[in-house]
Amino acid sequence: MKQYIIDQLRESDYEEIKQYLNENAKAAAIEGIYWVDLPKELYSSIQKEHIQCQPFYFAVNLNRTFVGFEFLIRSHTALRCACIGYATKSQRDFIIDFADTILDQLGIKL
Repeated sequence: MKQYIIDQLRESDYEEIKQYLNENAKAAAIEGIYWVDLPKELYSSIQKEHIQCQPFYFAVNLNRTFVGFEFLIRSHTALRCACIGYATKSQRDFIIDFADTILDQLGIKL
């Protein structure tokens, strides 16, 4: 799995990131997994065409020692489709910026 990993979290970092994600993402059924919806303006051409598969999101995996931001763009309604796949450059940039913004807003220095 391709992903952006931030590791060596302190316990206080974990708690702050968890609170941030609880307020700004959707918690999945599995603890520590969050879904972040991708802005529609970043959808690829095939994702824009597949209205039935929208909305699209990426997953965040929060662990006590690291947080991972997956580059796989998924659909809330379909498990397999041509519109599901790894992030485009603009989508990848958004995911990395989302991760870095969390650290900046929370004042976490690694």
